[in-house]
Amino acid sequence: MVIRSKRPLAQNQKPKQLFWGILQQIFAPLCGITSILILWYLISLTPDTSLPSPVAVISNTWELIINPFFNKGGLNKGFFWLILASLKRVMFGYLIAVVIGIPIGFLISLNKFLRQAIDPVIQILRPVAPLAWLPLAQAIFLKPNPSAIFVITITAIWPIILNTALGVQMIPKDYTNVSKILGLSFFENFYKVLIPATLPYIFTGLRIAIGLSWLAVVAAEMLLADDGLGFFIVDAYNNSNISEIILAIIYLGVVGLVLDKIMAYIAFKVTPQE
Repeated sequence: MVIRSKRPLAQNQKPKQLFWGILQQIFAPLCGITSILILWYLISLTPDTSLPSPVAVISNTWELIINPFFNKGGLNKGFFWLILASLKRVMFGYLIAVVIGIPIGFLISLNKFLRQAIDPVIQILRPVAPLAWLPLAQAIFLKPNPSAIFVITITAIWPIILNTALGVQMIPKDYTNVSKILGLSFFENFYKVLIPATLPYIFTGLRIAIGLSWLAVVAAEMLLADDGLGFFIVDAYNNSNISEIILAIIYLGVVGLVLDKIMAYIAFKVTPQE
């Protein structure tokens, strides 16, 4: 009797658990977003602020929201083109950081002399803020776009180097011993042992780096570029258009979230799962 009563109960619980799980996944983010909107609205009601309410932001920027693809030439562009310009700079700077950073991470982990030579340089330059690199970049390249890409690269390269190096250091000794027993050559050991074992750490660095690149591009565009989301925020600030600034900030957050999710998905597909 007891065994017969358990099976239908378990089958009935699965749909209920699935329903409550989905409801919780939707309800919890909605609560968070609603709380932020209520707080934002209350702040906008205070007399000593020029912050527009959420409804006012939507009303003031409605044309930009519903028509992101217009391009009337010059600086008069929709958000699609502004985001695309920022993404192009991020991709250039980020890819340069990947191409340079991953080999340096392997080299400083495998060679003691190089580690001792490069580590002080990394420790000194790593804490420098992206904005501090802008004058130097402008002095080197004398053009806004290469300078912005340089700032993105120098901002993104440190987590890639450090996480790659950490991945090599964390390889279990058993892997190294098995490689020696099998008599693998240096290149076989590199492709069959080092790269697969360090991939999770490399992708952790790549994921951090894409977020930092997206942060750096806004700072660079605010001072150097003549398009992109950073330039749009400066232009809106000069025109005292707070609603457009808020809309640009929301787009920045959404695009940054999408980039992070893409990197997480690639990491999940590429790295070996336990």
